Amino acid sequence: MKQFCKRFFVGALTASMFFSLSACSSKSSGGSSNKKQVTLKLWHIWASDSESSKAPFEKVLAQFKKVHPEIKLQVDATENEAFKTKIRAAVAANEAPDIFFYWGGGYMKNFVDAKKLLPLNDYLNDGTKDKLLDGTLSNVTFNGKIYGLPHSMSVGTFFINKELFSKNNVKIPTTWDELLTACKEFKSKGITPMSVGAKDIWPLDMYLDIIETRQAGYQTCFNALSKKGSYEDSGIIEGAKKFQQLIDIGAFNKGAQGLTRDESEVPFYEGKIPMYFNGSWTIGNIMKADSKIKDKIDIIKFPSLSDKSDMNDYTGGASEIFTVNANTKYKKESVTALKYISENLSKELYLAGAGLPVYKDKVDDSKIDSLTKKLVSMTQNAKTYTLWWNTYLDGQDSQLYMNESAKLFAKQITPEQYVKDLQTMNSK
Repeated sequence: MKQFCKRFFVGALTASMFFSLSACSSKSSGGSSNKKQVTLKLWHIWASDSESSKAPFEKVLAQFKKVHPEIKLQVDATENEAFKTKIRAAVAANEAPDIFFYWGGGYMKNFVDAKKLLPLNDYLNDGTKDKLLDGTLSNVTFNGKIYGLPHSMSVGTFFINKELFSKNNVKIPTTWDELLTACKEFKSKGITPMSVGAKDIWPLDMYLDIIETRQAGYQTCFNALSKKGSYEDSGIIEGAKKFQQLIDIGAFNKGAQGLTRDESEVPFYEGKIPMYFNGSWTIGNIMKADSKIKDKIDIIKFPSLSDKSDMNDYTGGASEIFTVNANTKYKKESVTALKYISENLSKELYLAGAGLPVYKDKVDDSKIDSLTKKLVSMTQNAKTYTLWWNTYLDGQDSQLYMNESAKLFAKQITPEQYVKDLQTMNSK
């Protein structure tokens, strides 16, 4: 499994994006009225209207219903964190739905090892693999077998409210020192510099991941995560120190540990937060018709921290997927639904600004919002993508990382203790 892909599929991605809109490539299977209808259960995480993927997903489901009347989807949505608990329990009890959302990388490895997921190789020789951009199956492939299909590429993205910077005469940061200065200047004016929903933990991990990538460099992070190196590297320790430095100067919102991602984002969408680092799917909400900030937000590269990292090193990847239960009674129908949803959702998320495409479908450039276009342009020269650490790591290792990063954020442990605790994963 290649979870870190240098130069990923950027060239193919760029080449595929800006052409005239093509007709939907997943054509009707000609499901006739005399075909017996089967019912499939499908679970996903886009339960809230605040999820930028919800509307595009529901659009695809409506399309699927028309194209495949022989397959009825019984859909269940559960909020992200509650979903993780729910799906793990269901899989363990052999009560998982036929199709379900999950995350690629090491996060899904326990399910693969337990043979809970259907290998898809035999179902993808109909041209499906040829439609996907190079590298997009890396995070769902284990020992040559494919266990899911991605529907978008996400990039860790640094959003700035350019209006707040301009009105308060604060310089947009390109270095660490400038970032600290910007935070202090906003704080002095009574403005919270950054927002994070630390209750969910993964949003704070997104800040920590990019800081470690910028400070220690891609190769050091990759070596530690893949158990070829050590978390006790001086660069990773320094990254943890700089993360705590942001906390020490009050860069984040008060009470962050008691707020979910959705709750923490409210002031950002109200135009009250000047800086925010999260997934590129955030663009979908920023650019909604009723958004208060759609003309105020810009995206920039996260500031440089050391000479070990390149500004063209990013976090992210094609890690959000749908997969099929190995024990489903309706394997063929489940894969049919999976392929349709994956391909069509890829296009709809791109059009909605909620993700970059993983398929080669042609999309009308005029329908793509300005922030997404800028992200595509900005990442055109990407050298590496580091998959989110809590997704790259599997099972207990992922949970350990999240627990330790939460302690680091709460100042319950030092950076030195933090890396020492992480290194226990590589000592097994």
